[in-house]
Amino acid sequence: MNPVRRPAEPAMARNTIARIHPDAIAHNLRRVRESAPDSRIMAVVKADAYGHRIDLCLPALADADVLAVATIEEARAIRRLGNGLPVLLLEGVADPGDLAVAAELGLELTVHHRQQVEALAAFGRPVTPRIWLKIDSGMHRLGVEAAEAAQLHQRLLELPGVEQVNLMSHLACAEQPDHPLNARQLARFDEAVFGLDGEHCLANSAAIFNWPAIHRDWVRAGIVLYGISPMDQGCGADLDLRPAMTLTSELLAVNHVPKGERIGYGGRFVTPEDMLIGVAAIGYGDGYPRAIADGTPVLVNGRRCRLAGRVSMDMITIDLFGCPNAKIGDQVVLWGEALPVEEAARSAGTIPYELVCRITRRVRYRAQAAPGMVSKVK
Repeated sequence: MNPVRRPAEPAMARNTIARIHPDAIAHNLRRVRESAPDSRIMAVVKADAYGHRIDLCLPALADADVLAVATIEEARAIRRLGNGLPVLLLEGVADPGDLAVAAELGLELTVHHRQQVEALAAFGRPVTPRIWLKIDSGMHRLGVEAAEAAQLHQRLLELPGVEQVNLMSHLACAEQPDHPLNARQLARFDEAVFGLDGEHCLANSAAIFNWPAIHRDWVRAGIVLYGISPMDQGCGADLDLRPAMTLTSELLAVNHVPKGERIGYGGRFVTPEDMLIGVAAIGYGDGYPRAIADGTPVLVNGRRCRLAGRVSMDMITIDLFGCPNAKIGDQVVLWGEALPVEEAARSAGTIPYELVCRITRRVRYRAQAAPGMVSKVK
């Protein structure tokens, strides 16, 4: 009997790759620890580690104190990978039927409205010894009203198996340290939790670097773990962060295009002179945004070039003026160490969070040491 044979791998694959740098993530975690030395660190790994692949990032986060996710499915993925760190559901449980799953997985829970307290009480048996009570201090997204925080805090402490109730809130404008809402939120939070036992968690990624006075017992590190700045301006390097992702493709074609010709869908870009135009294998089908502007920088063989023409599903077109010797197969970097994702995001009229989170499944992922760094991640 002939053995079952797997289909052969294609001789050539589309070389569009997101290279993830665990050593950079470990460096960024150390930077958070240096910036908030008296606080414990909640490492936020929701949305598949902000698009960086949780399985590739977890080894670099071994020194975090808690991992935080948005959904039961994300928590289950972490448990399957065998990570022993505590895992917190940032939104808590939406369906009371998931309380049994949370208990089985050993998850910590956020409570942000009264109905969640009622569901825990109705469940009737221990779920987790530590619960995080979220208070709406002024962002008006999730959180119990400040006026009911003390009552709900007491009710949670009375639930079976609950040993500790921590207190948390989320700042709407932490990336703008002088915004008046910051002071109002802090005052509302402090008034709501006055006299209540439990550790405090207020500082998100921006506040870790902008507002040391509110680090309190815990800081919540999200986008900064991936080397991306949470500020409105600048990039991660300004905070001594290292980018955890380098997104690359390669040239499929190099074309000589005469002056006055239109490039790509809609003919948006018109060649102002005879030009060398490269075609790279990435597009909105890979998560590279269609709305990104002409002139957006990319690197071809390490040299800055610029986007010329509308992004299509599978390809972009590049003005190769800065790289006249480019040839088919040459590497194209969309963002990474030498080209911050923050810069690409500004050209797309969005935030870097969205760019790294929207990469699609057809992009291949690889773990690889960051340029210029010696990996210390085991």
